[in-house]
Amino acid sequence: MVIKPTPTSLIGVLKGNKPGKTVAFRADMDALPVPEETGLPFTSKVDGVSHACGHDAHTAMLLGTASVLSKMKDDLQGTVYFVFQHAEETPPGGAQEIVASGMLKEVDAFFAMHVLPNFPVGHVGILPDNAASTASDSFELTIFGKGSHGSMPHLGIDPIVIGAQIVNAFQTIVSRNVTPGEMTVISVGKFQSGEVANVIADQADLAGTVRTTSDETRKMVEERIRSIVKNVVETHGATYDLKYIKSYPAIINDVQLNAFARKSAVKALGAELVFDGPMMTASEDFAYYRAIAPLSFLTLGVGDGPANHNPGFNINEKALENGVKVQIQLILDFLNE
Repeated sequence: MVIKPTPTSLIGVLKGNKPGKTVAFRADMDALPVPEETGLPFTSKVDGVSHACGHDAHTAMLLGTASVLSKMKDDLQGTVYFVFQHAEETPPGGAQEIVASGMLKEVDAFFAMHVLPNFPVGHVGILPDNAASTASDSFELTIFGKGSHGSMPHLGIDPIVIGAQIVNAFQTIVSRNVTPGEMTVISVGKFQSGEVANVIADQADLAGTVRTTSDETRKMVEERIRSIVKNVVETHGATYDLKYIKSYPAIINDVQLNAFARKSAVKALGAELVFDGPMMTASEDFAYYRAIAPLSFLTLGVGDGPANHNPGFNINEKALENGVKVQIQLILDFLNE
């Protein structure tokens, strides 16, 4: 049976002939606004759009898993939801819409697997317990100063000087407000102001990204950013507009479910092909499914090559077979536990 929680996503439902628990496995399937430069015969036919994050591989693996398990329906205990999710790459993310649809409210556990380059082909990584990724927020700041000739700075209010002080002050949030050892990143990626050397501009535009792993630190960093901007700008007699945009929360891997995933992966592949994956500093909207049930997020090594979101991103497809093996084993073990 197939159900559609949103216009561009679908969920395959496989009910076993025996009663039992309900498990969901998610594959994101959206592409990216990134041109493809792999030279492959099946290169994207849409200019400027490609599967540069491997979501097509995720879809292929989950289809393979569904195909195998559907042949085992008579012996299957419980229900499996195969979630083919839209818009993982586009905040607020497709996962929220699927959660809000109510179609997964009976699920007891969620799993997902993401391909990652520069890990051995076909090796499965078990990401850390608790925070397995970062929360992703961003900010857009416009500082309104007062223009003047560069030789007469006393007649103006320099937004570049103000912006520079703000950027430097942001760095003290991590070094002086965050608990040492807790991964937190604040990066200002945009600082634009002025056109010529001898004119003090009347405006500066800044933007940046914030990565945190705990709800408490996420809240604190936002408060500090707002406070720093307000106080520095007002000290110089300028005004500002600040937009703080909250995106995906951190993936919180359930400790017991993680241990369970490791056991199933070892059973499927052998201990030599299962490793402790590092925490991702990227973010993922898979985190939202935790509102329904505990979750575990795994990775699959696909060999050396350009990173995800790179125009040259490509994978060694031999890895996908192991991904399917682990997915099948994980689902069967969870339902039969």
